[in-house]
Amino acid sequence: MLYDKDIREPLFDFLEAYYGKVRILEEKQIGRSRADIMMVIPSHVVGIEIKSDADTYARLKRQVKDYNQYFDYNYVVAGTSHAKHIEEHVPKWWGIITVEKIEGETDFYILRKPGENPDVNEKKKLSLLWRPELAHIQELNHMPRYRQRSKQFVIEKIILCVPQDILHEQISQELFERDYTLIAETIREYKRK
Repeated sequence: MLYDKDIREPLFDFLEAYYGKVRILEEKQIGRSRADIMMVIPSHVVGIEIKSDADTYARLKRQVKDYNQYFDYNYVVAGTSHAKHIEEHVPKWWGIITVEKIEGETDFYILRKPGENPDVNEKKKLSLLWRPELAHIQELNHMPRYRQRSKQFVIEKIILCVPQDILHEQISQELFERDYTLIAETIREYKRK
């Protein structure tokens, strides 16, 4: 029986080997759910929900709804006890990775590759960024600063002004460069300006 704690570290290694350049951010609040993993790749943000052998499907319907609003692609990582029925519980565009112990090693198998999420909400996705990160995207795209306006107003302006393919790459770049050790200073500096 595999628990969440048994899956995470080997999963990170698997994802890095499969995707190359990735950044893993854990336990990110999205709507009414908490994403187990937010994986950043060069032009997309990927949500990953872990359903270990000890988990149930009780919260999965709500989690799927929240993940679909925030992420370009989604995966569910299913323990052996869920492998036969997990396809019934997630949309067809969700990727499925199965995990099991084989000869003492944690083994992953991509049962289904993810398709592009048709339900992603660009406003919700941009809300994952901090205000200084949004300001940097505005600067990169030669946009007005809108310093006295709300975060929501700025998000809407960015969506109107920046082509989607460029915006996806810029969001990923901001998340790659995010430094949690400097966030308090970054926000103070942003507010000082």
